[in-house]
Amino acid sequence: MAELTAQLVSVDRMLWSGQASIVTAQTTEGEIGILPGHEPLLGQLRDNGVVTIRPVDGDRIVAAVQGGFLAVQGDRVTILADYAVFANEVDSAAAESGLNTDDATAKARSEAELAAVRRASR
Repeated sequence: MAELTAQLVSVDRMLWSGQASIVTAQTTEGEIGILPGHEPLLGQLRDNGVVTIRPVDGDRIVAAVQGGFLAVQGDRVTILADYAVFANEVDSAAAESGLNTDDATAKARSEAELAAVRRASR
């Protein structure tokens, strides 16, 4: 079975790196799925977006992302997000309360986190 080498990186940490069978991401042009053999691509990640990685071994990984880029070259996918957090790290109560703030950045992060939690529970 063909595989991709995938990395999910945010400004403050490396979230995940390894072999995957598919990576999906929400970009400003729509949702895209990357399989082995995909054409080279540079895409802009959508604010309040979700990235999903299906590792070759293990459970599906879902992360909330806030801005950044996705690059595909050969069988390598690199996701460079301004902000990213795994869905299972999200405190849903804190994210819900963050929707009521006047701080646009905090509100956007809360929206992204809740979207990732919803996607992970599917």
